[in-house]
Amino acid sequence: MTAPVLLLDGGLGQELIHRSSAAAHHLWSLQVMLEEPQLVSNIHRDFCRAGAAIACLNTYAITRARLARGDVDIPLDALLLRACELARAGIEESGMKDVALVSSLPPLVASYSPDTELPTEQMVGEYEELIALQRAHVDGFLAETIASVNEAVAVLTAAKYAGMRIMLGLTVMDNNGLQLRSGESLESALTAIDAFEPLAVVINCSKPEAVSQAMPLLKTSGFAFGGFANGFTAIDALKPGGVVDVLEARADLGPTAYAAYASTWLDAGATVIGGCCEVGPDHIAALKHLMESRGIERARWADLASA
Repeated sequence: MTAPVLLLDGGLGQELIHRSSAAAHHLWSLQVMLEEPQLVSNIHRDFCRAGAAIACLNTYAITRARLARGDVDIPLDALLLRACELARAGIEESGMKDVALVSSLPPLVASYSPDTELPTEQMVGEYEELIALQRAHVDGFLAETIASVNEAVAVLTAAKYAGMRIMLGLTVMDNNGLQLRSGESLESALTAIDAFEPLAVVINCSKPEAVSQAMPLLKTSGFAFGGFANGFTAIDALKPGGVVDVLEARADLGPTAYAAYASTWLDAGATVIGGCCEVGPDHIAALKHLMESRGIERARWADLASA
């Protein structure tokens, strides 16, 4: 019998870039949330209508290090709460049921750049703070685009201290799905987190080809697993503190092509699929159709915790 599959949403940040008239900068997703909030709730609405079982909050840029780089005088907790309110509004407008509010726990300083990591103790403390400020308002947490073993252990340690289980998203090299962006092996990361109990381990914000390469190893890990890839040609142009609009979207990764990759993830036993940057509502709708065509039932976020 085929196991139910949790269908995540897609890349909120890139959708904001495509829909907003504001010029992108390193805190553009927060600027849009404050100046064009309806765009954020509309994107959540559209992902829900496409079939997503979660709404991942617009919290990727809300960390102390990222806010310190910009002129933001709104308190951290107020920004987190605003992101939650907009996601809830989008879910309600979609009319969909059983959609979970899930907050992103991102790299604290910069994406794809493990050399910018904070000291371990500080990482644990800041992740603990993010969890404490949000846990009463959300259904769970997704640590995403985690680029090193140390970063993975730090966020899982913070979750353990909080008495919570979270989903862990690791990002791998685009030319080697068995190697984290830090250069460490995916196998070493899976060994390091074996003492924790993540809800699932997924590969995210990497090329779909790299996600596919990682699936057999994830299958042997004993964790629930899956993937949600990005649609970039490459990520090399993005520097710490930079803006993702410098990255180019692939022209060969429309909804049908993306679903074809996801189909191989399902073949490998994945029970979590979705999309990251440059994966929009139409892609998520294609994944929903893929699941329906294969007779796969829709899992809920709460199902992971009870598994």
